[in-house]
Amino acid sequence: MKKLVLLLTALALPFALSAKDTVIYHTSDTHGFYYAQKGMGGFAALAAVLKNGPQPYLLLDSGDFSNGTIEAKDSKGLKSVELMNALKYDAATIGNHEFDFKDPGVAPILANAKFAILAANFFEADTLKRPAHVLPYKIFNRNGVKFAVIGLANSNPTQATQQYTFTPQLRELGNILPEVEKQHPDVVVIIVHDSFADDKHGMQGQYVADIVRQFPGRVHIVLGGHAHKVFQNQYLNGTLFVESGRYLKNVSKVTVTTDDKTGKFVSAKSELIPLYVNKTGQDKAILNLAESLRVPGVDVVLGYTEEPMPKKASNPKFLDNSLDNWVADLGRAYAGVDVFITNIGGTRVDMPKGEITKRDIIDIHPFENNITKMTVDGRMLKRIVKSGLSKGRTRFTFSGLAVNFVYNKKGKVKDLHIWVHNKPLENRKKYTIATNSFIAEGRSEGFVFKSIPADQKTQVGTKTIRGLMEDALRKSSKKEPIKPGPEGRVAER
Repeated sequence: MKKLVLLLTALALPFALSAKDTVIYHTSDTHGFYYAQKGMGGFAALAAVLKNGPQPYLLLDSGDFSNGTIEAKDSKGLKSVELMNALKYDAATIGNHEFDFKDPGVAPILANAKFAILAANFFEADTLKRPAHVLPYKIFNRNGVKFAVIGLANSNPTQATQQYTFTPQLRELGNILPEVEKQHPDVVVIIVHDSFADDKHGMQGQYVADIVRQFPGRVHIVLGGHAHKVFQNQYLNGTLFVESGRYLKNVSKVTVTTDDKTGKFVSAKSELIPLYVNKTGQDKAILNLAESLRVPGVDVVLGYTEEPMPKKASNPKFLDNSLDNWVADLGRAYAGVDVFITNIGGTRVDMPKGEITKRDIIDIHPFENNITKMTVDGRMLKRIVKSGLSKGRTRFTFSGLAVNFVYNKKGKVKDLHIWVHNKPLENRKKYTIATNSFIAEGRSEGFVFKSIPADQKTQVGTKTIRGLMEDALRKSSKKEPIKPGPEGRVAER
């Protein structure tokens, strides 16, 4: 028996010695969250992980780094680029929020990045050439391993673009892969600003899994984002899919094993590393740089809350939450409509308890969305409600409207009941509704609003959603703090 063990060990040893591990670190949807929040996250913590981990490595990002906090917003994404440069990112792709500052804001982001901007499906509208500083892919040599990294941009920018255009991602990948393969890479990686399983943005991003169905065996790793989800060690046809969440709370560590003799890909596995500062530490140089980028004057107190307003309901049967319900109530009062609809994805983080600063409100809602109203019949209102419901979640919550339902065995909504001001919805009755301008234009999860003609939509006043929130807080005090919006408006029976 002892001889058999020695023989098996001897046979396994050459393979063990010939295998080599190389690490890829991945982030996505960092959205300008440069600093630790509640002891978690931030670029200084990420830098500490990189410094203390295996060397050398690849550092990649799947987009949406340009906007989300006051520092990112006021610099039009350039402070985000400065920090990413300091961490020596190798490459990033283009997310939808890279367009938050419209066409004039895109070129400076591209020009200032010292890391590769990879977007195979991204072109200038007039020349049909890729913009300056944009590549379809790049070859990286790390640890003696040849990595081909291909980028696929999100093709639904937050602001309409005249200067740029997008081609279908899978078509462009089919055009690029043969060129990449002629260079005989050991590992092929795709960074994409779309999700492996996106139930947030309608049908957008559903092509991601088709990458390996359409190009079997030709892509080893897909690093995604956009839906703010976490996926680790998710495999399809042997390809590893990874997503790393949002707001730089985590980083994914992907360990790629290659044959040391041939260099060829053997396997890949991933691990999510939460960036708890008390465990990771913080790199001093990056921390000092981040602190130097803070915007002054935004940490003054606007008002007070009675208790926290989390984005997760307290009751498992409720799909709405107190923060978004509060926002919806403010919107309905301002617009003077029957129903106000707010997209839950529009508010980014929880509202804390107690003193609330301008920074808190910008972190919660960084966008400059006005309010748009329209008149629809009951059938259309029901269609809007249904479009927001999926298994275990809602894309929308409401003021002036309540809904409950049950799921069938396949997870589909059935037996839907809708009330407007405590009265059953009537299909032929006309209702005035309002929502933020982004959703009203049919963007992202508001896709159903595209079917409402533009000439039936009008802007209400000049206030933004964030402006309404700030006004409400200014009227509060320690004795009369803001109270959460009651939950239970969207409920499973």
